[in-house]
Amino acid sequence: MKRRHLLLGSVAAVGLGACSPQQTKFKRYNGPEVTYVVVNKAARKMYLFHNNTVLKEYVIDLGFEPIGDKFFEGDGRTPEGNYFIDRRNPDSRFHLSLGISYPNARDRAEAAALGKPPGGDIFIHGESNPFKRKRNDWTWGCVAVTNEEMEDVYAMVRNGTPIQINP
Repeated sequence: MKRRHLLLGSVAAVGLGACSPQQTKFKRYNGPEVTYVVVNKAARKMYLFHNNTVLKEYVIDLGFEPIGDKFFEGDGRTPEGNYFIDRRNPDSRFHLSLGISYPNARDRAEAAALGKPPGGDIFIHGESNPFKRKRNDWTWGCVAVTNEEMEDVYAMVRNGTPIQINP
């Protein structure tokens, strides 16, 4: 009889636990507007600005070939230049992601001069598996932060926000 009560009690506890509010990856942000984003590749830092004030600073990972501008698809480099946030992906393989408007006209011309496609799908994103130990600069050209940090970035940065990626 004790075993039956224990089993029924366990099933009830699990069932009630399923009814509790779920933790969400979508946060709310009610602070100052992020007016632009700056990525300094050499320093491995990303900054969210409101006018001339830094709101947040993040340590980042980059493409697996971090030095130099991106010239073509598959080169493993993170682009350098002026872009803007052009899309959001709430279902990203990398937790959450914000699209960067790469390639621009200059990027397409540089790739064409090399006879190669410029590539695309450059994002600011989280991690695919936060429990797996990664080496630094593991992306294919994106800017990566932790999943928890990406939740903040996703909430703070709107589509259309300019992003400057420096060497």
